[in-house]
Amino acid sequence: MDTQFSRRALVTAAGTGALALSLPTAPQAAAAAAPASPARVASRLPGGAPWDVCERVARAILVLNERGEPLVPRYARILLDTGLPGRQGDGKRVLVVGAGPAGLVAADLLRRAGHEVTVIEANGNRVGGRVKTFRAGGHENAAQAFADPLQYAEAGAMRIPGSHPLIIGLIDALGLERRRFHLTDVDPSGRPANRTWIQANGVRVRRAEYERRPRVLNRHFGVPEKYLDMTAAEIYRTALAPARALIEGKQGSDLVEGWATVLQRYGHWSMFRYLTEEAGLDEHTVDLVGTVQNVTSRLHLSFLHSFLSSALISADTAFYELAGGTATFVDALYARVKDLVRLDRRAVRVAHDPRHGVTVHTVSEGRDGTVVRETFTGDEAIITVPFSGLRHVAFTPPLSYGKRRAITELHYDAATKVLLEFSRRWWEFDEETWRRELEAIRPGLYQQYRRGTAPADGSLLGAHPSVPAGHITEAQRVHYAAHRSALRDQPEAAQVIGGGSTTDNPNRFMFEPSHPVPGSEGGVLLASYSWADDALKWDAFDDGERYPRALGGVQDVYGQRIEVFYTGVGRTQSWMRDPYAYGEASVLFPGQHTEIFPDVPTPEGPLRFAGCHTSVKPAWIEGALESAVRTALEVHTGNVTPSRP
Repeated sequence: MDTQFSRRALVTAAGTGALALSLPTAPQAAAAAAPASPARVASRLPGGAPWDVCERVARAILVLNERGEPLVPRYARILLDTGLPGRQGDGKRVLVVGAGPAGLVAADLLRRAGHEVTVIEANGNRVGGRVKTFRAGGHENAAQAFADPLQYAEAGAMRIPGSHPLIIGLIDALGLERRRFHLTDVDPSGRPANRTWIQANGVRVRRAEYERRPRVLNRHFGVPEKYLDMTAAEIYRTALAPARALIEGKQGSDLVEGWATVLQRYGHWSMFRYLTEEAGLDEHTVDLVGTVQNVTSRLHLSFLHSFLSSALISADTAFYELAGGTATFVDALYARVKDLVRLDRRAVRVAHDPRHGVTVHTVSEGRDGTVVRETFTGDEAIITVPFSGLRHVAFTPPLSYGKRRAITELHYDAATKVLLEFSRRWWEFDEETWRRELEAIRPGLYQQYRRGTAPADGSLLGAHPSVPAGHITEAQRVHYAAHRSALRDQPEAAQVIGGGSTTDNPNRFMFEPSHPVPGSEGGVLLASYSWADDALKWDAFDDGERYPRALGGVQDVYGQRIEVFYTGVGRTQSWMRDPYAYGEASVLFPGQHTEIFPDVPTPEGPLRFAGCHTSVKPAWIEGALESAVRTALEVHTGNVTPSRP
């Protein structure tokens, strides 16, 4: 078949004029794309997107307007200082659908600028979207989440890059306490320790030891001789070098061109194709890199997703967390606009017309036994619902073909967390502390665990005196005995603060808390953090069954003896099963950055679209904030995008 008549080519050709409007960096007046230069047309690779489309997506990546000027400085001034600019005429009636960070911030900006705003939220219990903390209290007045009422843990967003100026600035402006999130474990003085574990292919090795002698693990993957003495991180960095060379050291228009070249050359590639064809890695080395660097579950997804993360967040980026949980950020946002928010109102139909405005039809969940229908009207609407959720919302008249295709095809990934509570932070222990605590249970128990002769029937589950009574049932003991780790060896004490361990068992990634909870001797371990197919395999189990399975997976890495501190309480979050999120984030398939993403943020008459999925920072709060300011400006000024940074 001649490629000029392929579905992709026809869609691209049909949308050429619209694409000039489809990104937040293109002005409404640019009704048609500027013709690509002959050199660029000639250099277009088979299957690659048109050069003008690649340039527009490149500007979206860099958050630039059509002249290549940065938009973030203006966004920051509006968000943190001046608010929206002055306007002429009456304020508008604005509906905001969805009360995540994007919806809450857009509503606040518009209300302060004199508009009449109503926020419609499907969830009847809380706001915040994928910012969710398991805790007691908060704006949702949540019940006690763990056996220790002081403990809390993140179901969603847990780390904030210091390189994201909008979220960092807003946290500081709200007066919230932020502190370092230790992506790498530290010693008591705060220096990097690298004492967490990599456990794969039957090998358990400290990260520090792996950096000194990579072959202790690499040879078990069967990698070629040339990779035996390179860490998985080094192999991965080397593999990304050809793509990184297109953007490194560049600024201004050269950087835009560099990113456009990355998009045209690799935009339709999966990560697996890039690692094998461009980087030339064999399947054993891909397996090593995938296991240790958390790439395996996303090998079939867009190369650009993982590359963007590595390119926009450097290895020395500082990460932060919020004392009390990330939901304290949502508490502060919600306090500003609480009177505007209507909870328990799920949008099911949207009627829109440029002359007559927007009507949103909603239905409640009926938790009190009564299902309520309610209709909201406005001049314009900002829709922040994930496109996976818009798949179940009817629009009258139908949206454009490009928007409907984006709603239908935009890929949302799965992500699942399993959290376990322990009465002591055993991951910080040294061997002498372990000896003392185990001997307090019964004499000789320390040596039993060391020799691998301690009972494995569940009788020692929660056996330490610090574990509160009443949370471990006989059913849990039976499930635990069935799912416990088959490994009986006892590794040395972890002695880690923060950081994470990697395993090839179903748990995949584990993270220790970076800071203790004041007044509590215990802690909550992120026992399993998995994505894509790894996450879906957890989603097959009921919540309660996940906890003994996850505990067994942690024991594979840290040893059987951790069982004595388990309180019997866990929490788990499956974002693909969440009835309000419909997935973790828009992690795109190969080709979707240039085929589909340009239509995602495009306005449709009086409808504007916000949320992190409308930025090139999916799953990051920064992307949601960028979209909030962008759409608030669009509504406030009547323009598709701001004309100057």
